[in-house]
Amino acid sequence: MPARDVYHDHVKQALVKDGWEVTDDPLRLEWDDTPLYIDLGAEQLLIAEKGLEKIAVEVKSFLSKSEIEDLKNALGQFVLYRAALQENEPERKLYLAVRETTYLNLFTAPKTKALCRQEQIHLLVFNPQTEEIVAWID
Repeated sequence: MPARDVYHDHVKQALVKDGWEVTDDPLRLEWDDTPLYIDLGAEQLLIAEKGLEKIAVEVKSFLSKSEIEDLKNALGQFVLYRAALQENEPERKLYLAVRETTYLNLFTAPKTKALCRQEQIHLLVFNPQTEEIVAWID
């Protein structure tokens, strides 16, 4: 099983505070015969719609010396995991969890913002100190 991201438990707690039930830690999928592990799987009962919303969350810290290298790795992993989810659990929506600081410094930049829109990257922005979700960005 892969190592957990530095902010794994912060995001997990933020999801719980936001009313989500964490169902998988990690969420195991198959890619051909190779197992893949997305950090978290969660679901939430939606009273207004009387349905169940399911998500998968990949947590990324962006702590290396190069944010662009981190971005390249995170987006590549996101695309692979999204494809695996479409085959294994198509009802789940995949989110990339990033710290609020990372979001403000990197993901609001015009080219990164355009890339995320083009590649349909869904973001979960969290504050690690308060362990709260700051924004859901589709």
